[in-house]
Amino acid sequence: MPAFHRVIFSAKPIAPWLATAYTGLLTLMLPLSPLCASLVFGRWKYLRDYSGFIRRMRIHIGALREGPARHYFEDVMGRASAVPQEIAGSCVQCGNCCMDKRCVFLEPIADNRFQCGIYHSPFRRFSNCGSFPLNAHDIQRYACPSYHVVRFVPKPQ
Repeated sequence: MPAFHRVIFSAKPIAPWLATAYTGLLTLMLPLSPLCASLVFGRWKYLRDYSGFIRRMRIHIGALREGPARHYFEDVMGRASAVPQEIAGSCVQCGNCCMDKRCVFLEPIADNRFQCGIYHSPFRRFSNCGSFPLNAHDIQRYACPSYHVVRFVPKPQ
């Protein structure tokens, strides 16, 4: 019975489908994305720069399809099966973790330094952003120069 329970309620089997559905929905909603982002995050610049936001959103969706959407549904929502006991370091604002600087909300602030345009939004915590770095794979995926795993302890199944 426990194995059946784990299979039914595990996010892993449906994560690829959810990721595809999510990126497909974003693609369908592309023409409305500047308006939606402006309303949700209260940043009217997304609507004022409609064509620029659409262009950046296409890049953002492409980056999501490379793994972050699946990572979200599989690891973040599904509670990763192996989470480091301790991660050390601090953000140096390199932008690597923001889908290799392809996030639509990433804003340059200085030479090779970036900041999140929606960092203070309460909706941000429902994204991959609020969980970075979740595990060693996150740190390696984005070649993060400042975070590292101090000790890795597999979570019991």
